[in-house]
Amino acid sequence: MNITDDFIEMTLPLLDDYEGQVVATLISAKTNRENQKSVLYLHGYVDYFFQVHLAEAFVNKGYNFYALDLRKHGRSLLPHQHKNYYRNIEEFYEEITLSIKMIKEESSEALYLLGHSTGGLIASNYMLNGELRSKVQGLMLNSPFVEIRFPRILRRPLFFLSTIVSSVRPYAKFPEMFSPIYGKSAHKDFDGEWDYNLEWKPIKGFDLYHAWMCAIISAQDRLRHAKIDVPILVMHAERSLNMSTYTQEAKTADTVLVVEDMQKVGAQLGGDVTLLSVKDGMHDLFLSKYEVRTFVLSEMLAWLERH
Repeated sequence: MNITDDFIEMTLPLLDDYEGQVVATLISAKTNRENQKSVLYLHGYVDYFFQVHLAEAFVNKGYNFYALDLRKHGRSLLPHQHKNYYRNIEEFYEEITLSIKMIKEESSEALYLLGHSTGGLIASNYMLNGELRSKVQGLMLNSPFVEIRFPRILRRPLFFLSTIVSSVRPYAKFPEMFSPIYGKSAHKDFDGEWDYNLEWKPIKGFDLYHAWMCAIISAQDRLRHAKIDVPILVMHAERSLNMSTYTQEAKTADTVLVVEDMQKVGAQLGGDVTLLSVKDGMHDLFLSKYEVRTFVLSEMLAWLERH
């Protein structure tokens, strides 16, 4: 499949927010049909939808495929906006609800949410209190961002600090915190195999705001006692690596998040949780080397067929 020829992009006008005009972008495969089950994909933090091979895997199995570029990300970023900025994870509920409505108008068959990293955090929170969560029959999480990568003893002080700072200066930033290691392992201009827009997904990421940190920690806290009542698949790499210098080993582990956090929190998200550990998986498992991503896609589709 080709992102230009095989997909339709629809701009979704949304209610203005504290920065003014807001839009999201719903991408849909041209093969979508009325009588098929559907998957809606939510991307990660420094991310947007470009993983065409992911869509192709679903399409080849007879699923309708949709992806949502959330507000202030990717195709939805407007010139006056701070890139990837938000103050509450629930800001994204508007476009998710609108997308679900549009998808269900096209097909009444089962709908599944698939979220990567921060998209997994957003999708999980939506399944707690999103307006149309009852229309979703299953939740698939690809390396979900369920815990920040700091010692737990620093979590509360960090939240307290960011709350105070962002209340006085809403756009206050942390010092540079993003490592280029993961980007180098993924993009073709470095040591990866993927070609994506570096304006929308830069190697060194975007600024991290104190307001963003408050939104993330609050959303993660809500998952501590979650009781999501649909089947959940939590997929993650077999191991994490904390690297200061790039080596080839970055392509065989999660260099962004901590696997043990995903296992612990993921297992408690609901009453029907399946954990899938992936040997040599990267942070975005679907960007791992060919044999690894083939395994992940096969296991995910098999889980879908059982649910």
